Amino acid sequence: MMRALYTAASGMKAGQTNVDTIANNLSNVNTNGYKTTRTEFKTLLYQTIQTKTTSANGEEKPVGAQVGLGTRVASTTSMYTQGALNASESATDFALEGDGFFAIRGADGETYYTRNGNFTWALDAAGNTLLTDVEGCPVLDREGNAIYVPEGITAEAMIFEQSGAISYRLPDGTVVDMNQAFGIYQFNNPAGLEKLSYSRLQQTDASGQAMLEGEMGTIASKVCQYYLEGSNVQVADEMVNMIIAQRAYEMNSKAIQTADSMLQTANELKR
Repeated sequence: MMRALYTAASGMKAGQTNVDTIANNLSNVNTNGYKTTRTEFKTLLYQTIQTKTTSANGEEKPVGAQVGLGTRVASTTSMYTQGALNASESATDFALEGDGFFAIRGADGETYYTRNGNFTWALDAAGNTLLTDVEGCPVLDREGNAIYVPEGITAEAMIFEQSGAISYRLPDGTVVDMNQAFGIYQFNNPAGLEKLSYSRLQQTDASGQAMLEGEMGTIASKVCQYYLEGSNVQVADEMVNMIIAQRAYEMNSKAIQTADSMLQTANELKR
């Protein structure tokens, strides 16, 4: 009975994490580029009550008797499926159709990755116009450099191709290639990326090294201007998962109440 109390308590703690994960998915249903997260569980230790040796009469038993000691959270795994492409009126909104990630240089100088292409034009300390995310961090090209508007050219004259190539149009209509393109990267295991705030992702040992698209056999993603990738959260699925998680939590709570009732009954035997 004491074992049942702790086992059910572990189920309640793991269930709370599951509910927290589902709640975070639902809260980010309108976050651009957000990828839904799923909680996965694993069993804890097992206690052997009887071994599968021989019985008291010398008879061999085919199986032993073990009792599990509960569960715990094994991981929270992100599902990197394609989100819906939502039309936008901003020329600095971009969506990726494929498995790639935009590269961003953070305030600490490190490179981060994102599927959120909600970018904007901003001015640096020298007064030059460059492409940044909404936090003011530069968007990087294939060489790891910031994307600047050439001197004497307006931001409205910038042209972005679906391949990620960048050019600009002169007043006479001539298109000039900047020999520059979005830096779009892929990972062998995107689920291993560490999630940060502002829809940013950080490379880890589990994700593997960032691979520039077009190299190492990776298939290039398509850059869609005037679009933003929505989250891939399915509200109906998350609500069903919420109900299942709630029922599991209630069942573990009931197990604790049952074990408590049995202990109370055992304590009253002396009367």
